[in-house]
Amino acid sequence: MKKQLFALAFMGLFACKSDNTTSVTPDNTTTTSDVDISVVQSKFSNSGLSVTVEGNYLVIKSNGIPNHKSPYFQSTDARYEAYNGINTRFNLNPNRISSQNLVFKIPLHPAKASTHASTPLGPIGVSLNGVPFFNQYAGPNQPLTNEINSFDQYLGHPQQTGQYHYHQEPAYLTTQNGKSAFLGFLLDGFPVYGPQENGKAVSNADLDTYHGHSHVTAEFPKGIYHYHITDADPYINGSGFYGTAGTVSQ
Repeated sequence: MKKQLFALAFMGLFACKSDNTTSVTPDNTTTTSDVDISVVQSKFSNSGLSVTVEGNYLVIKSNGIPNHKSPYFQSTDARYEAYNGINTRFNLNPNRISSQNLVFKIPLHPAKASTHASTPLGPIGVSLNGVPFFNQYAGPNQPLTNEINSFDQYLGHPQQTGQYHYHQEPAYLTTQNGKSAFLGFLLDGFPVYGPQENGKAVSNADLDTYHGHSHVTAEFPKGIYHYHITDADPYINGSGFYGTAGTVSQ
């Protein structure tokens, strides 16, 4: 019976839930350090991935290799899988996935920034399998209009150095964990959730300028500001970080 209760409790940790009667404001929310860090750490799962606490930071070290197959592995690699997605305009780019040395330092005490810095090109956060999140641009102020056609069946692709990343929903993770799942963090320490909430799709109109909102979630029962992935630009993040970004080295 105890094992069953534990299993149910663990499954419940993957849902992003909102309730108007328990909503909170961004300035009165739980911070990452207010929850059981071991629970947060346990969500990150992949080989070549480590998650530790160092001072005021959650430190995530990753080789950036996704835990799913892709046409961007070399064709001789067992992880290679030909494109089998729904985009009839898919066009394989010339890059191939290669191992990275990514170190993300995520603040344990995220707070609203007085000045909201723009998200940079390159990693703006990290997903639960150690794959970086990128923003909504293919290059400086260049929309993803054409680059989207190079996203594989799990909606990721590698850039010139072989760094695989997601600009949009990490489809493998949402297939495994659910559309409302906790999916990782942006560099400012605020969590990222999937494209659904309470069984309904989240739209850009439901979110603020920075592509988030604040309320109770399963992982943050006192409430926290969090981002949601949507199916329209900017997909993961809007006009900059809500909080003050930590660092990423690569």
